[in-house]
Amino acid sequence: MISTQFDYVRAQTLDEALSLLSQNEDAKILAGGHSLIPAMKLRLAMPSLLIDIGRIADLSYVREDGDQVLIGAMTSHYQIESSELLKQICPLLPECAGHIGDVQVRNKGTIGGSLAHSDPAGDWPAAVIALNAEIVVTSKSGDRTISVNDFFVDLMTTAIEPGEILREIRIKKSNGRTGQAYVKMHHPASGFAVVGVAANLTLDQAGACQTASIGITGVSAKAYRAAAVESALAGRVIDEQSTASAAAHAADGVDINGDLFASEDYRRHLAQVYTRRAIATASGRAG
Repeated sequence: MISTQFDYVRAQTLDEALSLLSQNEDAKILAGGHSLIPAMKLRLAMPSLLIDIGRIADLSYVREDGDQVLIGAMTSHYQIESSELLKQICPLLPECAGHIGDVQVRNKGTIGGSLAHSDPAGDWPAAVIALNAEIVVTSKSGDRTISVNDFFVDLMTTAIEPGEILREIRIKKSNGRTGQAYVKMHHPASGFAVVGVAANLTLDQAGACQTASIGITGVSAKAYRAAAVESALAGRVIDEQSTASAAAHAADGVDINGDLFASEDYRRHLAQVYTRRAIATASGRAG
């Protein structure tokens, strides 16, 4: 199939993009295009106007700001994968980026576009949940900051409101003995996550878990925080028994996807297996 007819504008500034968006109710923002363009070809999305923000340089950056790391929405997967700053202070993000698509996809696709699309099998949602990120959106009225716990609403639905554009991702720097990991079962055809698990752990000197943040994608209609796993790890020494016991709760309280490739039972099993792997890898990396 081919898309319906639409107009196209390349915005030169964020203000221009916001003005165009406020004047066109059914306009869509074009970032990397890897999700929107296929949806338009299938006529799952039929915008009358595409507002291309790909050339707005002010939206592409990785920088420190006090105790936070700030990432512009138009920062490409490859820029994150290759960032020496992130490899030092937030290695979960470069690791996650390396799991996305192929070289061409990572050079064109953007973190903001992926988060705004909220694909149930996307990689970034699990990572930003595990990192307890804040998502900054902006409109003609100014900025609004959304906790990642409130950002992913449902299947391909986020808390971004009409007239808003995702502008920035904010992540607090880790302190103490912190280990991070992202593990994933790639779908053999699409490369998306059949199951993907991001773990962010802080251990005390005895090896007991002080804090645990676990984000899971691919299992349900949206990425989610595995709160039961986090609770089961709290205060426990991370060993094989405690890891397996906590990972058994990986799919608690969620409606599990089932399809021709992976049934509900198989996905539940994979969620437990990959959660064990993520916890074990993250704890092993805690310095």
